[in-house]
Amino acid sequence: MLEARLEQANLLKKVVDAIKDLVQDCNFDCNDTGVALQAMDNSHVALVSMMLKSESFSPYRCDRNIALGINLTSLQKVLRAAQPNDILTLKAEDSPDVVNIVFESADSDRISEYDIKLMDIDQEHLGIPDTEYAATIEMPAAEFQRICRDLSALSESVAIECTKEGVSFKCNGDIGSGSVTLRQHSNVEKPDQDVEITMSEPVALTFSLKYLVNFCKASGLSERVRLCLSDEVPLLVEYALSSNSYLRFYLAPKIGDEE
Repeated sequence: MLEARLEQANLLKKVVDAIKDLVQDCNFDCNDTGVALQAMDNSHVALVSMMLKSESFSPYRCDRNIALGINLTSLQKVLRAAQPNDILTLKAEDSPDVVNIVFESADSDRISEYDIKLMDIDQEHLGIPDTEYAATIEMPAAEFQRICRDLSALSESVAIECTKEGVSFKCNGDIGSGSVTLRQHSNVEKPDQDVEITMSEPVALTFSLKYLVNFCKASGLSERVRLCLSDEVPLLVEYALSSNSYLRFYLAPKIGDEE
């Protein structure tokens, strides 16, 4: 039996909005530690990994491991029925064919209940290796979103270079080129605006802007974003959620001259 109550239905709504264009169907793997999701996009270039720890829910009960195979477009349609401050409860039996979703208004004068049919999704679970990254950049999520959006107007790909000078985002396309460089800085009054760079060695990799713009749909979940880079491994883009939960995207670098 699964019963998981989220104080803010908006959290799940934003997570689904952020990943639905990358992944159509996926398993929500529920166990006693929380609700996890891991799925690749159709082209196998990007991987989405989400973890909502049990502490994110109150109460949280999951008696045994349950995989809820859900079509994200269907889930999004149901989540649209929730008001921003609604409380959301997910319920499922031990071998479920539906997941039950209940929305209740904060003052409990309205309760809406929906069942979504579950799918049998055969999804391999990839072991994501722990990587010691050469460079880690923490910056405002809105700033990263703006850079990706602006550069995507010029080119299909961006080179991200991290040196002791700072981090630069450079692109070169048919209509022109562009670059944005951020130096490390801290703002005592607005720590959310800090740019923090931790680096063991310089790194420069090229990525598809289409995917990065897509990842930035998660900006509404967190004011900060963490980018982790190392040669020859996927870029990690992480949005931290409350209670040590997270939404992570991994993107394979472009190799050689794929411009």
